Amino acid sequence: MFPNAADRKDFDVANWISELKQWSSRLAAGSAQRPKAALSQRERAANRPSSRRRRSVRPKQAKPIYRSKLFWLILILGAGIAGPAARGYRLWAEADSTLPDVSNALTFERSGTITLKADNGDILQKVGPATQEYLDYEQIPDPLIQAFIASEDRRFYEHSGIDYRGIARAVVSNLRNREVVEGASTITQQLARIVFLDQERSFQRKFKEALLANRLETELGKEKILERYLNLVYLGAGAYGVADAAWIYFGKSVEELTVSEIALIAGMAPAPSVYSPLVDPEAARWRRDIVIGRMLENGVITESQAQSAYGSEIATTPNEPKYLYSEFPYFTIYIQKQLSEILSPEEIEAGGLTVETTLNQDWQRAAEETLVEMIEDSGRWQRFEQGSIVALDPRTGEIRAMVGGTDFEESQFNRVTQAQRQPGSTFKTFVYTTAIAAGFSPYKNYTDARYVVDGYEPKNYGGKYSGTVELRKALSSSINIVAVKLLVDVGFQPVIDMAERMGIKSELKPTYSLALGASEVNLLELTSAYGTLAAEGKHREAHGIKRIIDRGGEVLYKFDEEAQQAVDEETAAIVTWMLRSVVEGGTGRNAYISGRQVAGKTGTSEKNRDLWFIGFTPQLVAGIWFGNDDSSPTRGASSTAAHAWFKFVSQAIEDLDVEEFPELPRLSGREGSIEAEPVKPKRVVADKAPSRQRQSSGSSGSRSRASEPARSRASEPSRPAPEPAPEPAPEPARPAPAASEPAPVDRQPTLDDLQESIPERQTAPAPESAPPPPAAPAPPPPVEAAPPAPAPAPEPAPAPAPAPAPAPAPAPAPASGE
Repeated sequence: MFPNAADRKDFDVANWISELKQWSSRLAAGSAQRPKAALSQRERAANRPSSRRRRSVRPKQAKPIYRSKLFWLILILGAGIAGPAARGYRLWAEADSTLPDVSNALTFERSGTITLKADNGDILQKVGPATQEYLDYEQIPDPLIQAFIASEDRRFYEHSGIDYRGIARAVVSNLRNREVVEGASTITQQLARIVFLDQERSFQRKFKEALLANRLETELGKEKILERYLNLVYLGAGAYGVADAAWIYFGKSVEELTVSEIALIAGMAPAPSVYSPLVDPEAARWRRDIVIGRMLENGVITESQAQSAYGSEIATTPNEPKYLYSEFPYFTIYIQKQLSEILSPEEIEAGGLTVETTLNQDWQRAAEETLVEMIEDSGRWQRFEQGSIVALDPRTGEIRAMVGGTDFEESQFNRVTQAQRQPGSTFKTFVYTTAIAAGFSPYKNYTDARYVVDGYEPKNYGGKYSGTVELRKALSSSINIVAVKLLVDVGFQPVIDMAERMGIKSELKPTYSLALGASEVNLLELTSAYGTLAAEGKHREAHGIKRIIDRGGEVLYKFDEEAQQAVDEETAAIVTWMLRSVVEGGTGRNAYISGRQVAGKTGTSEKNRDLWFIGFTPQLVAGIWFGNDDSSPTRGASSTAAHAWFKFVSQAIEDLDVEEFPELPRLSGREGSIEAEPVKPKRVVADKAPSRQRQSSGSSGSRSRASEPARSRASEPSRPAPEPAPEPAPEPARPAPAASEPAPVDRQPTLDDLQESIPERQTAPAPESAPPPPAAPAPPPPVEAAPPAPAPAPEPAPAPAPAPAPAPAPAPAPASGE
């Protein structure tokens, strides 16, 4: 008669009634027409025909059951029960099938919450409505636990998620007071609501809440429920959890709270916007006293403790939430910007994210201290106000430290990632790397003498020349003219391609001044590119995020980019060996660290506007920049940046093993891994031999200006006198040259030798024709230079210059530099 359990959802009362009606009719008809076999002997005898006329008796028919009042009464009652029962079963089945996994309560983070962690797991910052400080159950004082139980759920240990007696008690209490003075939700239900549900007021939501509460009790247990609840409950003023509330309201840890303060915190749970002492002290006191009374009733505190707590004033010492602000804001803001490039806006908005970063907090603090000290010690008299430092692990590309400026509160501009500056002679490394990769020998000779190519004339600092020099010495002494000649020999595009493969992302323009760093770059990409040499030619993208994990523990992102062989290993080893000479006897001597192999390069821009040093060991690469945000000139030198590098790195590598660079490969018979594409200038003017007496001032300076009328006087070096020494501290001890090293320089470098400069921002190659030669004093006749070959070759023989012709004014020549 009744449908089975599988069909109950589709049960139809009307059909059931119809079937019952038919069944009752058949039953009545059957009782009136029983078969004769079923009649008794007396009945058969009575039915026999007789001569005597008998009175006919009509049998009494049974009344159909559907005409019975009792039947309809039972039917109506059954339908009244069956309908709600069916709907209840359907509601339960639907809710049960859509319940989330309650184990997610253990990893829950609120929507919009992002937790940033350092490489050792320490919290750097929490963004959004996050619990700032999490406590394990054992770390929460028992009086604090019992205060919340007394306030929110007095039968917590007696129920299994739903407190039916509590519901009845709350109804009576609220009716008696004619207002809602007591809630009926248990702590378990509140945890279910926080983690899985919203604040919608509906029967379905309450039904799910009850089911979840029961399941939480079964799978998590009482202690874990209390731990999660006390860390997640919102207590006003941006406080999520009891540890946050203790700090924000009283500036204390939970162990230091008094009974009065404990009761005040527990009393805010039902309505923080109403009972917060920062909103309404009197309402907070009233609620606090209720909690104190319940704690006394439950035996949590003694009578004397209760009286003392009643008499305590409502006194708070408001504080900002912990981790609301980052100790290292330049880095954490950089990470937040990276998130928007990795995740979708919907994923970020959903929150509940844990971001594992690469930051080494010890290195970061050492970098910040170094920057502040250098600005204070050297910035005033060298006239620079800003600086930046970045350090990476060259083997992984992980950013280990990042300081984007001297004071984040004054300026949020990150000079590591956002400042595009001319790199000066630090860019020469890419020119030399390209040449070595093309098969050039580090012992290849070049003539350091006056050189004009298509109207562009590079200058060494002070106007001095060194004559014939090997490439390695030219790099360690940072000779500008040799760098430009080398660029002409290898070509614009090979140098640009090499720099991009090594990590430069900014636009590089094919101009002769490219060799001296005319194209702007930022410190992060420049340092990352040097890291390619430290990693034996392999380049990994500089990055600050290792993994991103969602609230369920699922990995949304993991950095697993494969290293790219940007430079062949032999070239990387040779260039690293050449850059070691910069530190061990050249312009970067201030970066030398005793007992460690260090390679690097100094650099300055025109008028010393930018002071650079980029250096590396096998395990670390770091870049330093000093200057002014408005690009005003400084009185500093790149040796100052090298000294800052020494101060920072000597601290960072204390815990690192001593490692050495790869051995220098065999140089003879070596073939290049790339092809040079020499530039074919239309006009070259080159002196065969330098004039060592020629200086940047005096008669030679007059001759230069006469022969180059378009060059601005601002390109000449102009330094105030007297100028203080560039070194902010005594130089470290210099190493003795090894047998495999080149002979030491023939003179002690002066301040002029340690400074570099490059042309103002030249963006296109110089005009194709050289300016007309001066009348007197006559320089050596200009020559038309043939395209240079990769192998060393003597300078071309002079030839008569063609008759001068009108031509556009040449581009500004560079001021003298390294």
